[in-house]
Amino acid sequence: MWRRSGLDLVLLSGGSGVQVPLGVPCDGLASRPGCVPSPSSVLPCVAGLGSSSPRPRMGPALLCVCVCVCVCVYMCVFVVHTQILLYTLMEKWGLNTYLYGPKDDLKHRLLWREVYSHEEEAQLKALVSEAESRGLRFVYALSPGQDIVFSSSCDVTLLKRKLRQVADLGCKAFAVLFDDIDHSLCQADRDAFSSFAHAQVSVVNEIFRFLGEPSVFLFCPTEYCGSLCSPSVAKSPYLLTVGEDLLPGISVIWTGSKVISRELSAESLADVRAALQRPPLVWDNLHANDYDSRRVFLGPFKGRPPGLRAHIRGLLLNPNCEFEANYIPLHTLGAWFRLGSSGARSKSRNSEGADNHCARKAPAEVPPGRRSPSGASLGPNLNLQKEEREQATDAASRGKEGGPKVGRQGKTPSVEDDGGRGREGKEGDRERNGPSGSARVKGQGRAPCGGKGPLSEQEVRLLVGLYFLPHEHGPAARRLLKDLTWLKSNSHYVSVNGKKSQPHKVEEWRLRASSFQAACEEIARLHGSVVNSVNRAFLYDLYPYVWDLRNTALVAKAFVTWLGCGTTAGADVLGVESEPWVFKGGLSGEVQMLLPIGANGELFSHPPPLFPTSRLYNIRPFQNRDKCDSAVSHPDLIGDRYVGASLALCPEYSFVLEDELGVCGCALGVLDARSFAKRYQASWLPAMRDKYRPRAHGGAASQEAAQLFQDELSDYPDSLLYHFPSRLCLDALPELVDCSVTRSLLTALLTALKANGSQGVFCEVLPTDHPRLEFLAKLGFLEIPRGETRLREALVLGRLL
Repeated sequence: MWRRSGLDLVLLSGGSGVQVPLGVPCDGLASRPGCVPSPSSVLPCVAGLGSSSPRPRMGPALLCVCVCVCVCVYMCVFVVHTQILLYTLMEKWGLNTYLYGPKDDLKHRLLWREVYSHEEEAQLKALVSEAESRGLRFVYALSPGQDIVFSSSCDVTLLKRKLRQVADLGCKAFAVLFDDIDHSLCQADRDAFSSFAHAQVSVVNEIFRFLGEPSVFLFCPTEYCGSLCSPSVAKSPYLLTVGEDLLPGISVIWTGSKVISRELSAESLADVRAALQRPPLVWDNLHANDYDSRRVFLGPFKGRPPGLRAHIRGLLLNPNCEFEANYIPLHTLGAWFRLGSSGARSKSRNSEGADNHCARKAPAEVPPGRRSPSGASLGPNLNLQKEEREQATDAASRGKEGGPKVGRQGKTPSVEDDGGRGREGKEGDRERNGPSGSARVKGQGRAPCGGKGPLSEQEVRLLVGLYFLPHEHGPAARRLLKDLTWLKSNSHYVSVNGKKSQPHKVEEWRLRASSFQAACEEIARLHGSVVNSVNRAFLYDLYPYVWDLRNTALVAKAFVTWLGCGTTAGADVLGVESEPWVFKGGLSGEVQMLLPIGANGELFSHPPPLFPTSRLYNIRPFQNRDKCDSAVSHPDLIGDRYVGASLALCPEYSFVLEDELGVCGCALGVLDARSFAKRYQASWLPAMRDKYRPRAHGGAASQEAAQLFQDELSDYPDSLLYHFPSRLCLDALPELVDCSVTRSLLTALLTALKANGSQGVFCEVLPTDHPRLEFLAKLGFLEIPRGETRLREALVLGRLL
């Protein structure tokens, strides 16, 4: 089970719910509150199982569904409108119950003993009244388990007082939750009760009687799934005690064999049904995403056959935190419920067929102006009917180290055309960007950014396929992972250090690399389309996820392009596979895991920018045509001074960042700094001294240029190079709107260095360059004490790989 911070929970019969905070301030626009596991934050809606009508009678037999919506700044402005929309959708989809149990309401869990103030009472009563006016049941959930003394008459009295206050506001359904708490009892409770289960059951039964034995009363046990039961579900003393002593009118919550169960069947619930002596009320975490800030699930409700209804008391769907992400889950849940209520519940329909039927037939009753793109297309592998295809289009409409001065020319980044050139204008706040010490050079024009518009059906399908379900990726995501795995494992075919060339294998590798790069570009374009979506609520709900995947795809694409240059040492040094549980993040996390630098999570996990931009970016290896303008007297001086040595002596670790207007950043690396320093002194420095020889009648600029290459540079000490054998420098234009791409640029370079065996990297930064120091510190770089630097006034920062 999972509990969300900052959210209220909503229960819907067969469908959806939304969390709306009570008197809690909202945070940033593009971020969401931190979350921790637990089921108490959301309780589902309920629909009667015994009725075949679209909105069955509410009674002891229930079908429950719960939905939560994350609290963002815009929700503070539109909270009433969002709540009404939620209730409207619940009513149309045949859902009948809203569960309130948010963690941000401190009086729900941490301060459960305290009653609500008059202002809080008014807000809560408004929620109850609005639900009842639409024929929905409002369930109030309380979580006293963290510190309640079960044997204390005082605590039990306070619990009764709290629930009585809520009952007086018109609430007629309740839930008491004891999930995710310590099993131990205090000494007073050990003296009064024979077991932990007896203590809980005693209090719950007393509360149930005190409230007049309401028709809907839910109890969440501490052992709420098969993996938490000891020694097994059928033999768990805890569950057996609950089943024996808990009053029959109380429904018991159960998540299945796991906290997040891939499939649920009558057979898998047989043991818990026998132990509890009643059908369980399933709390379904299939679409819950509050346990991982990098995942969201847009796929359909599946893996639960319609015939399951006959074996459960109800079903609670714990949805995504983001309201706009839940249209497909709730649509298909409603279709599943109606399918089970009708003659289509035939035993001849298998589970997979039922899943597809639910996805195809999901209702489209979304109020005009609030339709979501995700609610229009029902999945990457499902055929849309004409009406649904039309909805897909309409739905989306709702809503400072020294470095080279980079010149730019107008070019759109792509796999086929890797050029970069000149540009003009300022577009951002310098303080919000990565390291930069360069100026913009006037270019030839600006690529159009496009206006706001709806996502196309193809983009909707791609979006859903990239963020499908917790145990399953859509076709686009599966293909992306398969290609990256194959390209990484077979990179020796295109490596200069590989075995004898096999032309057909080389051709196959390059074809798959081109396909992979095209897929990454498609993700970048999807990111731009989401930013330009007319539904701004949809944008701010899903932007953090699409932005994160865009950045990861940038690094992966650069890595594959670099592999194609043939400079890798071979597949055997491309990284060690780690345990899968080390990585979170869904598709982004799995792509990250396949990269040599993937174990360094701090390089990939960052908050999204406050102001989204739809600009397209590309990261690729440096090419000889990436030139820049400079001083007339010495047009090559800046390049020779800052990047020339790296490009001449170690070009295989040089990357550039470009956008629609051209090159806007570069990252240069040296795999072996000691060997590089020797070659620099032996060949590069003499060549530069000869090229920029002082002239007797030269001007001040010529004299200054010549002096730059006259001073000897000290060697790096062995104590530094032992742990940090590689060196890098990074620079970007100050006008970058999205500084995250600079992090991606650096990550691409570190990936290449790691792939060829580097164990650590360092760079030199002036102590006055505070933006650069802060930028590198956030990426895990630490100051390394050393006796001497090549730039004597510089600081040395390093990090292990």
